[in-house]
Amino acid sequence: MSEDLSKRRLGRGLAALIGEMDQPSPVGDTPPKPVSADRLVPIEHVSRNPRNPRRMFDEAELQDLAASIRQHGIVQPVVVRPRGSEFEIIAGERRWRAAQLAGLVEIPVIVRDVDDRTALEIAIVENVQRSDLNPLEEALGYEQLIAEHGYTQNDLGEIIGKSRSHVANSLRLLKLPDPVRDMLSAGELSAGHARALVSTSDPTALARTIVSKGMSVRDAERLAQNDIKAQSEPQNVAKLPQKDSDTLALERTLSDALGLEVKINHKGTSGQIRISYRTLEQLEEVCRLLERR
Repeated sequence: MSEDLSKRRLGRGLAALIGEMDQPSPVGDTPPKPVSADRLVPIEHVSRNPRNPRRMFDEAELQDLAASIRQHGIVQPVVVRPRGSEFEIIAGERRWRAAQLAGLVEIPVIVRDVDDRTALEIAIVENVQRSDLNPLEEALGYEQLIAEHGYTQNDLGEIIGKSRSHVANSLRLLKLPDPVRDMLSAGELSAGHARALVSTSDPTALARTIVSKGMSVRDAERLAQNDIKAQSEPQNVAKLPQKDSDTLALERTLSDALGLEVKINHKGTSGQIRISYRTLEQLEEVCRLLERR
C-alpha cells in the first residue's frame, strides 16, 4: 500500500481498517451492532501496546465497564496483531483492562497483521477521534508521528480531521515543564490554561496560582500576559543610566519654578530637557517664560 493511500485510509479512522466498530452511540440510541470476532484468546496472551499514546484510564469508568462486561460480555472485540505466539493490542485497551477487572479468562479479538508504523498510526487516530486522550497524550502522539514517520502538521490535520493550528497548538504544550504537564494530565489545567503559560517566566508557579484560585482561561491569559510584559520592562529600565544627585536636584529646582514635571537626560556635555504639561494654559505659560528669557 502506498504511503498516501495509507494516510487517506487512516484519515477515515479505525473503521477504514476494520469496519465500522467501537464507535460510541449518542445518548438514547441503541448500542452498536456487535462485530464478529475472529477468535477467542486467553486474556493473559494479550498485552498492551507500549507505544499507545493513551496513558490515563479513569478507574471509576473502568469499573463501570467491567460491570457491564460481567452482565453482557464484550460487545466489540479487541483489535490485536500477532506478536509471536501472543497478541498485542492495536485498539481496545480500555475493554481489555475492564475485562481483567471483570474476571474474564478469554476475550474476543479481531486479528490484523500490521507493522509498527500502522499500529501506532491507528492507535493515535482512533484515540484522538474518540476524544479518549488528554491534551498531553494527544500532543505526544502527534510528536511521535512527526519524529518517527515524517508527518507534517498539515498531514496530521487532514488525518484526524482537525486544523493545522490545532495540531500546532497541541505541540506547544510539550514545551511546558513536567509539573505543569502533570497538572494538565490530571485535568487540573485545561489545554487553554496550559497554552497561555508556554512563554511565561515561571510556568509552574503561575500554573499553581491558576489552579489554587480556580481561574478561567481568560484570567489565565491575562496573568500570563502580565508576566510576559514584566519580563521585558526590567530589561528596558536597566538600560537607562542612573542619574547623579546634581541632575536630580536640578530637576526638582526647575519643576518647582515651573510648577510642572521636568526631566533631564544628561550625557557628557549634552542632553535633553523634557517639560510635561497637561493643559494648553500650562503650555502658554512655559512659552511666555521662555520668551521673557
